[in-house]
Parts: sequence; structure tokens; C-alpha cells
Amino acid sequence: MSALAVVTPTYAPDAELFADLHRSVLEHTSDDTVHHMVVADSDRRLFARYAGPRCRIWTYSEILPHRVFKAPLAGVWIDPRRPWPPLRGWVAQQAAKVAVTARLDAKVVLVADSDVVLVREVTPDLFIQDGQVRMFRLDDGVHEGMADHVTWHRVARELLGLPGPAPLPLPDYVSSLACWDPAVVREMQRRITGATGRDWLPAFTSHLQVSEFIVYGVFVDEVLGAAPALSTAICHSRWDRTPLDPAGAVAFADLLPPDAVGMMISAKSGTPMAARLAAIRRCSQITGPDGSHP
Repeated sequence: MSALAVVTPTYAPDAELFADLHRSVLEHTSDDTVHHMVVADSDRRLFARYAGPRCRIWTYSEILPHRVFKAPLAGVWIDPRRPWPPLRGWVAQQAAKVAVTARLDAKVVLVADSDVVLVREVTPDLFIQDGQVRMFRLDDGVHEGMADHVTWHRVARELLGLPGPAPLPLPDYVSSLACWDPAVVREMQRRITGATGRDWLPAFTSHLQVSEFIVYGVFVDEVLGAAPALSTAICHSRWDRTPLDPAGAVAFADLLPPDAVGMMISAKSGTPMAARLAAIRRCSQITGPDGSHP
């Protein structure tokens, strides 16, 4: 069993972002840590150069049932047995995170989006407390104004066979850098199968609105019993969809919390690579031996 693995679904438009993430994984994790990337079959050649002892490439054809095919130009997958609703790309990415993590023989899996970079040394001990893998949880983070999150909680309870709806406010488990226990993910899959009477994958992907992080979080907290919480500052994140210039990116990096091991500037912000790289360099200065943070 390896101590730590990293899982990242990605695609061609995020190739530059993935390159920075992968470099940071190589730099800040041990030599036995493998980065598992998931790509469309059509993107495999683009990312093939990463394949090796520290990077395993998975394709959706290895994860989804063979009968499921991708509709040209539509960005969705079609299951002839259940053509509606179609399997949207972002739901397929979520299912891929669950499917790949469940197959891994590791103590801890970091689930990292392509627009994340690691900025400090990452060891499995950071994510384990009293023998349990800790979990990102923002208590009372979901309120009535967060319609998508409320839906994701409702769907999670349906998939897990839990009574609902749960009263607001609710915990938020969504993070661009999360940690999962593969053994718990396998238990979660079995729970979904038992609760829905269907294999976990078609049950999960039958929903137009679903969140893998909220399904995992609700399962851990309400079925297994709450796991120790992970610092919500584990990843210094900027979700805003407006672009940063280099000065703004450096200013954002200057706010890096001392317990953050990752940084994320949302790919949807349209921040130019030059500004993103300026933020990465500033984080390296902060976390280096002469940096201002411990």
C-alpha cells in the first residue's frame, strides 16, 4: 500500500494548468506518490508524456460502461439503456474521481482540480488523525441562498438512502483540494448500490445535479460517524470568475495561510498564465527557507 496518491480529472483546455499541478506534485510529495490523471480517450495522446512511475493515465473508457459513448461536439455521454438525462461532462468527472479513488491501494487520496498547485510538502500524516482520514468540512457553510448546494445535499441523501430534507444550515464539503480514504469510498459505493438497488455508477450519474464531495461528506458524517475536520485553509482558493493581473495574483499569494498546502486560482477566472505563474513564484518565496511564513 502506498501512503499517498493524487487524483485529477483534466482535459485539453487545462493542459497548461495540469502541467503546473503535476510539477508541484513531483516537487512536494514523496517518490512513491503517484498522480492519477483521468482524461477523455481523445486527449490521451496530448497527456501521454506524463505517463511513468509517478503518473498513471486513466481514460473514461476504462471507467464508464462500454455501452456508454460520447456524443460528438455535445460534451455529454449517452447511455442507450437510459438516454435521458445524458451524462454531462462535469458529472462524468465527478464519477471518475470516485471510481479511480476506489481502485487505489493508498492510505490517503488527494483529489485535486487542475487549477490547484501544491505549495508545501505534503505527507499523509497531515490528513490522518487518530487513525482516521480527516475531511474538509465547513460547518454551517450551506444556507438557503445556495440553491445548488442545497440540491446536492438532497441528492446525496437520496443516493445514500437517508431521510430528508436535512434542516439548514448544512455543512459544506466542497473544496478544490480534498482528501479521501479509498476504503471509505468503496463503502460509499456499496451504500449507494444498496440504497438505490442499482450499481453505484448509473445511480450517481443519473442525476443532472450531484456533488461527489457532498455525497462523500454526508456519507462519512451521517452513516459512518463524523471524521476529524481538516483545516478549511488547506487550499488558498480564489473562486471569483474575474481575471487577475500579475500584481493582483501576487497580492492574492501574499495572503497564503501558514497551514495551506495548496493554492487555487479558478480556471474560470480567465487569469493569464503570466499572472498565475507570478502567484506560484510568490508562494514559493513565502514557503521557501527564507520565506515569511513558517
